[in-house]
Amino acid sequence: MLGGTESQDWVQMLYRMYCRWATKSGFTVKEIDYLEGEEAGIKSVTAIIIGENAYGYLKGEMGVHRLVRISPFDAGGRRHTSFASVEVLPEITDDVELEINPEDLRIDTYRSSGAGGQHINKTSSAVRITHIPTNIVTACQTERSQLQNKETAMKMLKSKLLDLKERENKSKIEDLKGVQKEIAWGSQIRSYVFCPYTLVKDHRTGFEVGNVEVVMNGEIDGFIEAYLKNNI
Repeated sequence: MLGGTESQDWVQMLYRMYCRWATKSGFTVKEIDYLEGEEAGIKSVTAIIIGENAYGYLKGEMGVHRLVRISPFDAGGRRHTSFASVEVLPEITDDVELEINPEDLRIDTYRSSGAGGQHINKTSSAVRITHIPTNIVTACQTERSQLQNKETAMKMLKSKLLDLKERENKSKIEDLKGVQKEIAWGSQIRSYVFCPYTLVKDHRTGFEVGNVEVVMNGEIDGFIEAYLKNNI
């Protein structure tokens, strides 16, 4: 998600949590796109979790995650509430057919850069694809060539469009509107409270853990299992 410094730091904290969970679970994380914050944190990040049943485990993590803490960026030491949106999609196979009108796409190229502003290369090999009717955007900057980045971004776009089509019960891509749930109060799936007490609670299942630091270190199996049990 895009937001202020506090929200961008929260995005980085969540991303680190999922990376640590993936490593502990024997999965591989392949970073696809990374946009760092201006002062701290991450504006947005896209990664592929590689491993058997990765999507099955993580599909319940999709939604808005809420953070409550004393902000390290507030000189007054006040408590802040921040939100970050997590999107989880399955990787589609090459044999999936999906008709997309080329005129509905805007394809931009830009210079690849990694975390900390380190340039991966000096050519405009990174690719960003915007599906104009739905305003869905995908990007890739970590493959070796512009063509490979475009293929990966296009594959992610198809996955997002298929997911949106299923959620909106539409038969044609042209009918999609792509209205997203607001990232705000009342829409969160889970709260992570650091102050005045420590608690991580999933609002869908009621599952909770009192040790927030353990959860941020990647121990989220309890939340995953509780969600899967409630959605069998």
